[in-house]
Amino acid sequence: MVRPLPFDPIAEAGRQWDGQGWDESAAMQAATSIMRAQQIVLSRVDEALRPWSLTFARYEVLVLLHFSKQGVLPLGKMGDRLMLHQASITNLVDRLEQQGLLKRVPHPTDRRTTLAELTAEGRATVVDATKAVVAASVGVTELTDRDSADLNRILRKLRAGADDFDT
Repeated sequence: MVRPLPFDPIAEAGRQWDGQGWDESAAMQAATSIMRAQQIVLSRVDEALRPWSLTFARYEVLVLLHFSKQGVLPLGKMGDRLMLHQASITNLVDRLEQQGLLKRVPHPTDRRTTLAELTAEGRATVVDATKAVVAASVGVTELTDRDSADLNRILRKLRAGADDFDT
């Protein structure tokens, strides 16, 4: 385990950035903080999911299927909703299928489309794994509900500005 540094390296980078006379020091610090926070959150959530041999990416696939009406979605639609390349979805589905948590099924009316369907084991796993993720405060233990809502509101602006979704 890495011991905590005796100083905030992002604040120090900001000080050095300013010392060089470079613009956008606050933006650099915000971007770097987002990147580091993502590493921390992902590590915590992955640790919570370890008993099920899941990564956050595979867990997201299970949750997406769990939220669908029938537990079944076309692979292409899953890629769109999770904002992942089709090759990444294929890889995730392959791994989850190997684990017995979902299965591929043909689309009933479109031979070109393959569906992913949650298995009974997949349904049970997503419920149990979610309990562990919630117990880990979804990786943001230090944030209050208000902090989390504020952070989501702020980052939503960034996502909307990048055309992540229609506003």
